[in-house]
Amino acid sequence: MNEIKIELSEVNPQEFFGQQNTNIERLRHYYPKLKIVARGSTLKAFGAAPLLEEFEKRVDVLITHFGKYNHLDEDTIERVVSADQPSDYDPFSDEDNFILHGVGGKAIKARSVNQQKLLESAKNNDMIFAIGPAGTGKTYTGVALAVRALKNKQVKRIILTRPAVEAGENLGFLPGDLKEKLDPYMQPLYDALRDMIPAEKLNSHIEKGTIQIAPLAFMRGRTLDNAFVILDEGQNTTHAQMKMFLTRMGRNAKFMITGDPGQIDLPRRVISGLKEALLILKETRGIGIVTLDEKDVIRHNLVKKVIDAYKRIEHHN
Repeated sequence: MNEIKIELSEVNPQEFFGQQNTNIERLRHYYPKLKIVARGSTLKAFGAAPLLEEFEKRVDVLITHFGKYNHLDEDTIERVVSADQPSDYDPFSDEDNFILHGVGGKAIKARSVNQQKLLESAKNNDMIFAIGPAGTGKTYTGVALAVRALKNKQVKRIILTRPAVEAGENLGFLPGDLKEKLDPYMQPLYDALRDMIPAEKLNSHIEKGTIQIAPLAFMRGRTLDNAFVILDEGQNTTHAQMKMFLTRMGRNAKFMITGDPGQIDLPRRVISGLKEALLILKETRGIGIVTLDEKDVIRHNLVKKVIDAYKRIEHHN
């Protein structure tokens, strides 16, 4: 049986292994065909040579990450061991992935390689499509970029919008005036903003119109200048709605369209404006398209498993 030995001379072995060797247990879970032993400052593994070589490379990435952040958690281990290649996981510098400080000084940053690509695309393009399943941080990252642009006076206002289509619901059945009806539907956008702007300041921005949250229908007839505009849930737009939205773009504007083509709530035989736009605009200069996937899921670990399970069923049907 082949053996490799990894000496943890640059990091604290006990912290790297985790309390009661929890991180080692996670590695054993991902490498059931290897015998993994952690003793003192040494990590040993026994098994087939090709698998040992891969294991060593991925552990080296984990050591590099731990040396940089003094922290190793389940999400990081999963991202490193599930990347197609060890080099695909890049523990990028804080300067590259940092977006802004949120409420209470919380550092809001890109937390995956594809979220980092989204930051890069936003830097280089005025219109960005962020495509991916639930929990990949599309909307949250977009809102963070918009808030940063507002704080840095790169834009004068933020406009957040969604098509008023829900899974099995109708706004007409919600009580209250229009704002009260829309607030529950716009809740994910409010939640992101509350993480990044203190409540009093956020209320002031909304009252003054510096931050506007409105259904997509409210965009018709407007020209949106000096604004960071996010269209969320873009998969639920029709052809006409998407075309209308994209042509609202004015001077010094940044447009971001987020969506999950796998969760379309439109009536049957109605073509998704997002799917159509991706085909029509994929070669257009100045437009960035970033695809996020299951590896970017930053919600509870079960979300990734749910996505995988549904994907398997959909492939069989």
